[in-house]
Amino acid sequence: MSRRCQITGVGVATGNNVSHAVNKTRRRFLPNLQTTRLLSEALGEQIRLRLTSGALRTIDKKGGLDAYLMGTPNRKLPEEARRLKRRIARKQDKAAAA
Repeated sequence: MSRRCQITGVGVATGNNVSHAVNKTRRRFLPNLQTTRLLSEALGEQIRLRLTSGALRTIDKKGGLDAYLMGTPNRKLPEEARRLKRRIARKQDKAAAA
């Protein structure tokens, strides 16, 4: 499993440790990933995702997983999130037609 947020796409960043003597050694900044289950109201099921803590806070602020995905442009979402967004949109369209 890769160290990448499935909703925001945040991954591992690299940089330097810089000592007092200004010696530089390479290091990695790992994202704070949490495995969590979020309820999709449109799909009526819980979806298991690996998200950063920042993404969890943003989803909570926007009013849930469905509201976050539908309000975010596709160009800002990774492919996996786009697939989930399409599933939710299809289900919402079907519910609106009925």
